Amino acid sequence: MRVGAFVLAAQFPGQGQGEALHRAVRTTEVAEESGLDSVWLAEHHFVPYGTCPSAVTLAGLLLGRTRRIRVGTAVSVLPNIHPVALGEQAALLHLLSGGRFSLGVGRGGPWVDLEVFGSGLQAYERDFPESLDLLLRWLREPRVSADGERYRFREVPVVPRPDELIGGAGGPEVVVACTSAKSVRLAAERALPMLLGMHCGDEEKAEMVALWRTHAIAAGHPPEEADAAAHVSAGVAQIADSRTEATETLVKAMPGWLRLGLGAHVTVDGRPRSMRDPVAYTELLCGLHPVGPPRLAADRLAATAERTGITRFALLVEGSGDLAATEENVRRMGAEVLSQLR
Repeated sequence: MRVGAFVLAAQFPGQGQGEALHRAVRTTEVAEESGLDSVWLAEHHFVPYGTCPSAVTLAGLLLGRTRRIRVGTAVSVLPNIHPVALGEQAALLHLLSGGRFSLGVGRGGPWVDLEVFGSGLQAYERDFPESLDLLLRWLREPRVSADGERYRFREVPVVPRPDELIGGAGGPEVVVACTSAKSVRLAAERALPMLLGMHCGDEEKAEMVALWRTHAIAAGHPPEEADAAAHVSAGVAQIADSRTEATETLVKAMPGWLRLGLGAHVTVDGRPRSMRDPVAYTELLCGLHPVGPPRLAADRLAATAERTGITRFALLVEGSGDLAATEENVRRMGAEVLSQLR
C-alpha cells in the first residue's frame, strides 16, 4: 500500500494565492517527514480551484526540497503544452531527482485555457492521442521526428536522455487521468496506469480497472503485466477523533472553495456546463473516502484496495483550508493511519 497526498494549492475564500501555494509546499515537506509515499500536484489556470499553473515547475521545487518522497503531476494538462517541451522537463526532473518523479498527464477540459495558449479546441477534442504518443516516444527513444496531423518536425536528438539515470533504468513513470471508457482504452493500449478521480466510488473504479485490463490484453500486453499495473486512486482524507468531527471540518470549509473554484471555469466555446452542488459533493466525498478516526481511515483504504486492486492513493489533505490543520492532518495520516496499514 502506497499512500500519498493530492495537493491542489486550493485557494479558499478569504485567502491569498501565495498563501495557498505556501500551504502546498508545506504539505509536501510534512508529508515526507510523516512517511507518506508521494505527493501529486494538480495544475489549473485562471481559477481559485487550484493556484498552481505548472505542476512540473512546482514538482521541480519540491524535488529539490525533499530527499525521499516521490513527486508526481496530477496532472500536467497536455493540450496546453507541446509534448516535446513537457517531455524535456519530465526527463530533466527524472534524472536530477534520482528517479523520484512521476508524470501524470490528462486531457483537461474545454476551458478558456485553449484560447489563451493558442492550442484550440481540437487539441482537447481530437489531438490528445497524438500528443500522448509523441510524449511517450520522446521519453523512450534516442531520436524523434513527427509527421502527424498536429505535429510535424524533422528528426532531432533527445537531450537529455531520460534513460541515462545513474543507477536506474528507463524514463519516468507516465500515468494517465481517466474519466471515460475512451480514456481507459487509450491508457490500456499503451499499458499506462490510470489516475482515477476522487468523485468515483469503489465499484466504478473496479469496473474501470477491469476494463483497462481487458483492453491491455487485447492490445497484446501480457496478463501478468496488466495485473501489475500501478493505478492511482484519488480521494480525500481527513483524520479526527470521530467521523462526525472530520466530516464537520470538511463540510464547513470545502463548499465555499468548491463554489468559487468550480464556478470560475469558463468554456472556450460558450458551451453550457453544469456544476455539482458544493455541499452535496463534499458530503459524497466524505462518504467515499477515509474521513474519520484513524482506524476507520485505514479500514476504508484497505477496503478500496481489496475491491479495486488499486494500492496507490493520492489523498486530498488540505480540505480544511487551514495550514496548521493540514499539517496536523498529514502527521496523523503518517503516525496513526499508515502504521495500521503496514
